[in-house]
Amino acid sequence: MSFDKILIANRGEIALRVARTCRELGIRTVAVHSTADRDARFVSYADEAVHIGPGPARRSYLYVPAIIEAALRTGAQAVHPGYGFLSEDADFARICAHHGLVFIGPRPEVMECVGDKARVRALMAAAGLPVLPGSEGAVPSLGEAELIADEIGYPVIVKAAAGGGGRGIEVAADRAELREVYRRTTAFARQVFGNGDVYLERFVPVARHVEVQLLGDGTGNVVHLGERDCSLQRRNQKLVEEAPSPFLPGPVRARLGELAVAGARHLGYTGAGTMEFLVDPEGRPTFMEINARIQVEHPVTEMLTGVDLVREQIRVAAGGSLPFGQEQVRLTGAAIECRINAEDPDAGFRPTPGRLAVFRPPGGPGVRVDSGYAQGDAVPPTYDSLIAKLIVWAPTRAEAIARADRALAEFAVEGPGVATTIPLLRRLLAQPRFAAGEHTTRFVDEFMRSQALAPAS
Repeated sequence: MSFDKILIANRGEIALRVARTCRELGIRTVAVHSTADRDARFVSYADEAVHIGPGPARRSYLYVPAIIEAALRTGAQAVHPGYGFLSEDADFARICAHHGLVFIGPRPEVMECVGDKARVRALMAAAGLPVLPGSEGAVPSLGEAELIADEIGYPVIVKAAAGGGGRGIEVAADRAELREVYRRTTAFARQVFGNGDVYLERFVPVARHVEVQLLGDGTGNVVHLGERDCSLQRRNQKLVEEAPSPFLPGPVRARLGELAVAGARHLGYTGAGTMEFLVDPEGRPTFMEINARIQVEHPVTEMLTGVDLVREQIRVAAGGSLPFGQEQVRLTGAAIECRINAEDPDAGFRPTPGRLAVFRPPGGPGVRVDSGYAQGDAVPPTYDSLIAKLIVWAPTRAEAIARADRALAEFAVEGPGVATTIPLLRRLLAQPRFAAGEHTTRFVDEFMRSQALAPAS
């Protein structure tokens, strides 16, 4: 099987990213867009474009009938969902198949399993992956949550079983706090994810967030492409990702890859996906979750390995096998990605949409910028605030940090009312703890608190 035309069911930088690989492969592309995105770069870059609704995502990028109708009307054979929106929606994948369209991602039943984080946690434990002490599955009542928390010990973390993107996660330090957290998390999960199920785990207060990039094909071949360290995050939202992780000893790194591959094989996983782990200060990993899609931070792995992950997604979806095995995977140098958002960190990361009067990305050796914007474009208030991803590569981590700082300093983004995370990113990269690779998932919040408490100069 091969594809002549792919519909990209997404927007912004990831839609443009997918379209570029399709163009290299000689595959025509169809962009779908809302009214708010009618002048966006990804729309004009695609070979065809179809308007699917007004600005709100639920009436456009999440409105399945309009997307399916656009695919059928334009003669697309496959749908690439990117990340976010419908990328992990098993029902959408089934609807695509019902209409003769190939969904470029894992099989619906695998996505359904992975989407239930309580269920997949149990499956990964059965596959031999270490998991934190916690509930066996969803916890149906506050009383049961209290019993489990008493057994595993406080603090505990309450997670939405259908959650994602760092949302639907709260920590409780004691019984009194658990009552509030349980009620709040179940209500949030019901409203946002349409499923109020939650589960409990023992909370690890000091840890690193490390994820392993996976690729699997229909022949049973599963490989990992190394890990990414995502510990520089604020309230579970990633700001900086890097590879390889700066603190993992060689044996732990190898073990993480083996665990990720074992878990993916247990599921019969195909396509691109990410196995996420917490690693404690002693280097002990525990399974967190699986993201059954391409990640925002996938360029970090591409810079390190030279593998085009979107190309491999398309190859596998078309029935092909991976062109390499684990022994052919080579990781070279160090790569860092900085997420540049239209947000004001000094105002609680308040979104700052507006028109980009100046948008001048950096260049130079080892610098890549993935963005859906150009100078003169407007960042709409309707969607997420990501403006661009700056990715750098260098032979060593120290050189990659210096290159990232140089590129951030060159990156000019200006507009009425538009603030960005660039100044914060530069301050974070300059911190001695980050340079030493000693930061954890608490680092950014601790840094922000210290800045807020610092006396004005």
